[in-house]
Amino acid sequence: MSKKLNLLMFSGEYDKAMAGLILANAARDIEVEVTMFFSFWGLFLIRDPETMTLEDKTIYEKLMDVITPKGPEQLPLSRMNFSGLGKLMLEEMIEEQGAPKLIHFLKGARKKNIKFYACKLSVEIMGFKPEELLPEVEIIDAAAYLKDALESDIQLFI
Repeated sequence: MSKKLNLLMFSGEYDKAMAGLILANAARDIEVEVTMFFSFWGLFLIRDPETMTLEDKTIYEKLMDVITPKGPEQLPLSRMNFSGLGKLMLEEMIEEQGAPKLIHFLKGARKKNIKFYACKLSVEIMGFKPEELLPEVEIIDAAAYLKDALESDIQLFI
């Protein structure tokens, strides 16, 4: 019997994104189907810094691009960020333990064909262009997400 995990990634914080990706990768390792739905701040995790653009954006969208993380490596911590010092400490601790960083878990999820979905309304409100997201990302509406979640054995909100 096959199982399915559905993760709704709302947070744009490094440690929460890492927790979601650790679970997603571990689930794939035990042959669980995984879908991840990114909305609002979670979109920064699947933003491709190489394809960001300010073209054809409103002043608010341009401002949002300038003041928000450019991709997963720039996400702040949810607690004890201390203007980035806390994140540097955490990354050093991760390195000392020989553990993978967030970017490695993201690359693993991509290699393991975890399905990435972006919330259509969040993409529009936040001013993202589809080409600014990772190539694997499919943009879907809330109804499509809910259908997927209802077919899942486990749903998590991160």
